Amino acid sequence: MIFAAGSTETALAFIEVGAIAIVLGALARLSGRLGITAVPFYLVIGLAFGEGGIAEIDVSEDFVGLAAEIGVLLLLFSLGLEYSETELREGLRTGLKPGVTDMILNAGPGLLLGLILGWDILAAVLLAGVTWISSSGVVSKVLGDLGRLGNRETPAVLNLLVIEDLAMAIYLPLVAALIVGGTLATMAGNVAIALFAVTVILLSALKFGGRLSAVLAGGSDEALLLGVFGFTLLVAGGAQLLEVSGAVGAFLVGLAISGPTEERAMRLVSPLRDLFAATFFVFFSFQIDPSDLLGALLPAIGLVIVTAFTKVVTGWYSASRMGIGTQGRLRAGTVLIARGEFSIVIAALGSDLVDGPDLGALAAAYVLVSAIVGPLATKFYHLIPLPSKVSGRVNATV
Repeated sequence: MIFAAGSTETALAFIEVGAIAIVLGALARLSGRLGITAVPFYLVIGLAFGEGGIAEIDVSEDFVGLAAEIGVLLLLFSLGLEYSETELREGLRTGLKPGVTDMILNAGPGLLLGLILGWDILAAVLLAGVTWISSSGVVSKVLGDLGRLGNRETPAVLNLLVIEDLAMAIYLPLVAALIVGGTLATMAGNVAIALFAVTVILLSALKFGGRLSAVLAGGSDEALLLGVFGFTLLVAGGAQLLEVSGAVGAFLVGLAISGPTEERAMRLVSPLRDLFAATFFVFFSFQIDPSDLLGALLPAIGLVIVTAFTKVVTGWYSASRMGIGTQGRLRAGTVLIARGEFSIVIAALGSDLVDGPDLGALAAAYVLVSAIVGPLATKFYHLIPLPSKVSGRVNATV
C-alpha cells in the first residue's frame, strides 16, 4: 500500500506541509484584510521554518522544493495568458532600448560594489547579474494580488521581464563556462544552443498557438487542466535542458493559448497557481540561514536603496515610451524592484569561487530585502515623493 501503517516519515511530511499550509492561509487572509500582497509574509515565514530558523523543516523539503519550482512556472504561464501575440511582437520590437537601459542601470551597481569590496572580477560580474534581474515570480504575484494585470502599464513591465529572461539565455551559459574555465568554442556553443532553443520556442508559440488552443479546447475541464499543466511542464523542462529559463517556456505556452481556451485555462489554473506560488516564496527563504544575513545586511540594504531607484527609473522609462502617465510609470517602476529566483541561481553559480561565500550571503540578504521592499513600495507607490515638476503632472493620463 502507498500509505503503509507506521510510515513515520510520511506522517511527519503530512504534518509539516499541513502546518505550513494553515499558517500561509492565515497570512493570506491577513494580507487580504490589510490590502497588500502576502509575499513579504511568506518570505518571513520561510526564514522561521528554514535553515537556522526556529523550527527547521527536514522531511518534506524535497517535496516543497519541487512544488516551488512548479509555482514559478504557473505564475509565468498565467502571465502569458494575459499577454497577446501582438503585445509580445510589439514588446520585442520596441523593448530593446529599455532592456539595454535596464542592464546598464541595474547591473552596474552590483558590478561596482563587487569591485569596491575587492572581489575577483568574476564574482563581481555575478553580483551584477544578481542586481540586474527582477523576479518574474514576485512581480507576477504582486500584479495579480493588486489587480493590475489589466493596467495600461503592465505590458511595459512584461516587456522588460521577457527581455531579461531572454537575456539570461546568453548570460547564464556564458558565466557558467567562464567559471569552469571553458574554451571560447565551448562558450560559443552553449550560447548558440540557448539562442536556438529560445527562437524555436518563441516561433512555435506564435505560429502554432491557435492549433494548440484548438487541441486543448475539447473535452472536460479536467482534461483541459491536465493538458495545460502537462504541456507547461513539458516545454519548461525541455527549455531548461537546453540551458534556457523554464520560466520563458512557461510564459510562451501561456501566450500561445488564446480565445475561449484561454479564459477556461485561467479559471482552472488560478487556484493551482496560488497554491504552488505560495510554496515558492516560502521555499525561497527556507534556503537562507538568518545568521548568514547579519554580516551582509548593511551592504545589502545600501544596494537595495540604489537599485530600487534604478529599477524605478527603468520602469518609468519603459512605460513612458508607451505613453503611460506619471502614476502608471511609477507603478511600473516600483513593481520591478523585487529580485528573486534568477538572482539566487546566479549567486549559486559562484559558490566555489574564492569570494563565493560572501557573494552568496550578500545575494541572499539583498534578494530577501528587495523581495519585501518591492511589493510594499508598489502597493504604496502614491506615497513616494516626486519632484514638484513631475508631481504637478501626476493626474495626467494614468
